[in-house]
Amino acid sequence: MADGDPLIPPSAVDVDLSAVAAGWNRTMSDFETGMWRMEEAQPQLRTPIVAVDVLDRPPNWNRLVQAHEWASHIVPRIRMRAVEPAFGLGNPVWSVDPEFDLDYHLRRMRLPEPADFDHALRICRHLATEPFDRARPPWAAMLIEGLPDGRAVYVVKTHHSMTDGMGGIGLMTLLHSRRAEPTPDKPDRLPAPPEHLSTLTAMRQDMIAEIRKAPGRIGDLVGGAVRAAVATAINPVGAATEVVGYANSLRRIVTPPPATGSPMLRSRGLGRWFGVLEVGLPELKAAAHAARGSVNDAYVAALLGGFARYHRELGVKVGDIPMGMPVNMRRASDPSGGNRFAAVRFAGPATETDPVERIAKVRSIVLGLREEPALDALDLAAPLLSRLPTSLLATWYLSQSTGLDLQASNVAGVPVPVYLAGARIERMFPFGPAPGCAVMATLVSHVGTCCIGVNLDTAAVTKPALFMNCLQESLDEIVELGRREGA
Repeated sequence: MADGDPLIPPSAVDVDLSAVAAGWNRTMSDFETGMWRMEEAQPQLRTPIVAVDVLDRPPNWNRLVQAHEWASHIVPRIRMRAVEPAFGLGNPVWSVDPEFDLDYHLRRMRLPEPADFDHALRICRHLATEPFDRARPPWAAMLIEGLPDGRAVYVVKTHHSMTDGMGGIGLMTLLHSRRAEPTPDKPDRLPAPPEHLSTLTAMRQDMIAEIRKAPGRIGDLVGGAVRAAVATAINPVGAATEVVGYANSLRRIVTPPPATGSPMLRSRGLGRWFGVLEVGLPELKAAAHAARGSVNDAYVAALLGGFARYHRELGVKVGDIPMGMPVNMRRASDPSGGNRFAAVRFAGPATETDPVERIAKVRSIVLGLREEPALDALDLAAPLLSRLPTSLLATWYLSQSTGLDLQASNVAGVPVPVYLAGARIERMFPFGPAPGCAVMATLVSHVGTCCIGVNLDTAAVTKPALFMNCLQESLDEIVELGRREGA
């Protein structure tokens, strides 16, 4: 989708386009299958990943269309729909849509005057809450024009079964260019030919994929058993200690956070509200350094401080906030598609009023969780969970996610100025899915600015404007730490 130099990865100068789509599995993983199917039983579990680019001007429409067409040649998954196997026996298989229509996925609109960025965000929110047509590739994009000062907004949403946050950034970079001018003679390839995959064929392909995986799984099991036997023979005490350690780690991972959640945020619904925050990356780094923490620690501490302020404004006592955080497991060699993350849950120290101490507590908690041996427990359990009846799986997952008042994600963005069909991208706001939680906050760094997108469940957060003001005040308090140290 690039008009200029492709940016996958952003640090690369020359990119082998033949490798961009390599490694994309034709069959959904067990974890992705769960996400794909659960939302049919529980609409609250819809998982769109949304990215909102703020542009300094409307991009050239013809170039934008051509960029999307080009990207669909480079990454065939863009043209693929998910085909369920017959009788639900197996995981969905990705297949090239025989009726792929770019005009269906890429749309354009102009806001009526007077309009501002909040009006555009409402359109983005409506786009995000619309369910995908499951007979088509699960993504949609829209160009929104008519903003003040000639600006425009480009929004794209993808289903979480296609990719995770880091993978989404990788896909977005296909659209981006390091210069405004077109690049002639870009490498290209023919689009993937249409496929008329039946449900029976999908079932057969999934079975073949499982058979091919079997030797490796058996080898892993046998190898693991042999290694365990040898280790036990050589050092029985050490082996027993390791088993007990993993069991204790598993208990900590699967046990809900030791916080009951706010009674004020207990309701859940389908309504969503988008809000944005931004702060300079150097300023947030300085604040984190002042408290001997990381940027992520300072970011999470700011969110928790905002929760506390919101409760105080409404006269409600706040306790620790049960929250979740994805931990990126993606390696540099992994393709953009698919999901490669683990999830951790903990009690966020919102009761800590001192921002320095709050950052320190967040850091201690997160560092401990990242070292848990059972961090990949959900991924290991996915094959079993995906075989449960969909309604049962959805009910179980919803019971887990509704216990979280906050989920926070931090995704590395693009460090250099980039363009979209001739328009410069000024800001890039991410909005992660909020499947069952009250608030989902996502941070992406873009050319020295931390862009924070906040996705609120309006049944839980009934005063979203006040909530965003409280987050802003808390963020300002955190940033002040760095200013005081630098003074």
